[in-house]
Amino acid sequence: MKDVIIIGGGLAGLINAILLNRSGLTVQLFEEKKYPFHRVCGEYISNEVLPFLNQHQLYPAALQPTAITQFHLSSVSGKSLKMPLDLGGFGVSRYLLDHWLAEIAINEGVEITHQRVTSSNFNDDIFTITDKGDQVYHCKIAIGAFGKRSVLDKNLNRNFIQKRSPYVGVKYHIKTESVGGDLIALHNFKGGYCGVSQIENETFNLCYLSHRSNIKEYGSIQHMEEEVLQKNPYLKSIFSDSDFLFEKPEVINEITFEKKEPLYNHILMSGDSAGMITPLCGNGMAMAIHSAKILSELIIKNQQQGFNRTKLENDYSEAWNDLFAKRLSAGRAIQKLFGSQTFSEIAVSAGKSIKPIAGYLMKQTHGKPF
Repeated sequence: MKDVIIIGGGLAGLINAILLNRSGLTVQLFEEKKYPFHRVCGEYISNEVLPFLNQHQLYPAALQPTAITQFHLSSVSGKSLKMPLDLGGFGVSRYLLDHWLAEIAINEGVEITHQRVTSSNFNDDIFTITDKGDQVYHCKIAIGAFGKRSVLDKNLNRNFIQKRSPYVGVKYHIKTESVGGDLIALHNFKGGYCGVSQIENETFNLCYLSHRSNIKEYGSIQHMEEEVLQKNPYLKSIFSDSDFLFEKPEVINEITFEKKEPLYNHILMSGDSAGMITPLCGNGMAMAIHSAKILSELIIKNQQQGFNRTKLENDYSEAWNDLFAKRLSAGRAIQKLFGSQTFSEIAVSAGKSIKPIAGYLMKQTHGKPF
């Protein structure tokens, strides 16, 4: 029996695994796919994470991430606003970053099992975890870090999974000279918005969120991009003048921003499993790292004081809500300004004429360095 089983091997899962293993706990992490692999993700991380990553020797300098210092916003029609990022950030692909963290975890003693977890049952203060091959595992603490939505969410019958979501996420890697290397751009189009920023090796991430009705209307992603995204002149320039490096895009359906729970059936949820911030806020990766920090620290402290599950669950729920509930709510509210020609024009105009407004909105969705 393991001390901790972590379900999901993204940023939250891997950071939890590394820190808990370093504290002396036995850790097994389940990730269905084998590293390295691509995820639909904006691949931008706010610099609020730098003190923490440096403290634990987890800043990926070897991957040569790109420093991001500027923000570019455009409306559906192409009106635009540029401004400095308050803290700044860096760009690095999940393909390299997750693999790099997984190698650290494995080398330090974390057991990584490449199998899908299909069920989790809690009885007599012990978790029974079952994978797709009907193998059974037991642990004292279970962490859910399985991302935006998963088979396990459905099997657990979580509340948010009952509601259909109209959003589709699409990601490419591109080579382009249409975007500056030091900025993250957010370009609006009818029914969605597209983020573009540089990652490593002079490559750019292009990732967008679209209402599903766009694809339904035009029949395919490619046709929809031609007829909808490229109505924004900035996106037209990027799509026309760039080399697309994937044979086909990475796509994820039914991305949801409904409220989730940081604790469900005694599973401690971390990262997007606990709550997902809207992609336009560009801060999901930093939140995943921060949520792993607070959860792993609380588990370690609880272990040192004599394990008390009720206290651990209460402390984590309180800490998670104090740190993230307001940011997620702000993200949902700000998202209503985007993907609409009228509201996107208003947002750009207001940001240009009243600079403190843009800075205030940015601060609502970003945390302080930790």
